[in-house]
Amino acid sequence: MQELENKKAALELLQNETNDKLNDYKQQISILQKQIEDYNKPELTPAQLDDIQEAIEDAVGTYNFDEVDMYDIELEMDYDGRVQASTINLNETYNLVERIVRRVHSLFKEADCPEETERLKSYEDA
Repeated sequence: MQELENKKAALELLQNETNDKLNDYKQQISILQKQIEDYNKPELTPAQLDDIQEAIEDAVGTYNFDEVDMYDIELEMDYDGRVQASTINLNETYNLVERIVRRVHSLFKEADCPEETERLKSYEDA
């Protein structure tokens, strides 16, 4: 009986060590995955990030949300007999998104893409 309990305890110890290693590996994989995702992203300075935030805030802040036709409103009657809006959906998101995109794009100039340049040269050479 003691021998079985010793084997069980040894296996539980191995299992705990393996679980700790597994968690370490998962954390390392997560870090590497984030580094892979960030590898080709351009780096921005804190000032550039602030400019982007300000452009978005300005685009949203100056957008006219007062047009009633932009919304779908579902009304319902509550148990006290009062009418209330249960959901309000903004339909005209395209205009808002376009406004934000234009403001953010105005902060940058578009770089030439090396792949496109090479592709154009290969068409010209053909």
